[in-house]
Amino acid sequence: MDIDIYDFDKTIVPFDSGSLFCGYCLLHYPYLILLLPIGIPILAVAAILMLAKLISFTDFKKICFMFVPLIPLDKAVKGFWDKHEKEVHKWFYQRKRYTVVISASPDFLLNDISERLGFDKLICTRHNRKTGMIIGENCRDEEKVKRLYAEFDKNEINVIDVYSDSLRHDRPIFSLGKNCYQIVDGKIVPFEYNKVYVD
Repeated sequence: MDIDIYDFDKTIVPFDSGSLFCGYCLLHYPYLILLLPIGIPILAVAAILMLAKLISFTDFKKICFMFVPLIPLDKAVKGFWDKHEKEVHKWFYQRKRYTVVISASPDFLLNDISERLGFDKLICTRHNRKTGMIIGENCRDEEKVKRLYAEFDKNEINVIDVYSDSLRHDRPIFSLGKNCYQIVDGKIVPFEYNKVYVD
């Protein structure tokens, strides 16, 4: 089966959906501001520990969504995409093959937009909806390829096009495609894998 792979944040949409969703929730559920005196120091310490390589990015990200149990999640997600769905890049609607979207963003946030846009398969970071905590690994870098092959038999898919904004983090999925496209300011920029990634 021929497939195309897409990153989501800053690829299909021009923003980081997880970060923007946090801001949306602070605006629409202002009681969350009461958590800031506790949450900001915790996030700051976690960020320092991550930069010092004492904890992983996954461990850091577990803290970022600790507010999820305090909001009406389904309502918040619906309101978020009602506001931001119109920002999806128009070229994405012209896709022509089986569409696999692989993202580090939370499943609780992307399931709604996946249904709206008709992704054939969504692979993203799994979270516990009740606690906001990550289940398993954060779906980024090499983990994207592992998760892809957990969903599909490696010998039964043929990756044609790969789209992402990040040359740094998405080398593993770019390596799978016949054609590579970087998304720069919403525009599709083709490139040759072997000319960009020189070992």
